[in-house]
Amino acid sequence: MENLKINVSGFNKNSITDGPGIRFVIYTQGCIHNCAGCHNPQTHSFGTGEDYTVTQIMEMIQKDPLVKGVTFSGGDPFCQPKPLAVLAKELKRNGYEICAFTGYLFEQLISDKNDDKYNLLENIDILIDGPFIESQKSLDLRFKGSRNQRTIDVPRSLEKECAVLSESPRWT
Repeated sequence: MENLKINVSGFNKNSITDGPGIRFVIYTQGCIHNCAGCHNPQTHSFGTGEDYTVTQIMEMIQKDPLVKGVTFSGGDPFCQPKPLAVLAKELKRNGYEICAFTGYLFEQLISDKNDDKYNLLENIDILIDGPFIESQKSLDLRFKGSRNQRTIDVPRSLEKECAVLSESPRWT
């Protein structure tokens, strides 16, 4: 496993709000979207978090046998796609379900199949895409902040080359 570094704002080692079940959440540092009303504005600046290697994060996740899912949040994970793709691939190899939140749209992420963003996407199960739009904020949405955001089944979407919304009752 490569020892690339991920600049991290923080972790939530036992989240039940960032996806179904008990999840390990990685809040990446750095975001280009800077959405008004963002839930995590402290994660917007680049390079101001702590650096962790993929190995260090993997070891943290594996310490808790109750964790079955990992969520990449932020900031925006797709601003650090190369090391997160390596981590996601290792997590998938070890049976974890992976979700990522991003301000990008799925269509933007699949535009270049040779891009690191696409490589990260290939190892994700669920993608919550789209910028947070304060005027569309809703507390009634499951795992999303605003109505414009979509819960995407990534493997099916990559197969069909278009966004396919998740039909899993765990996510909707």
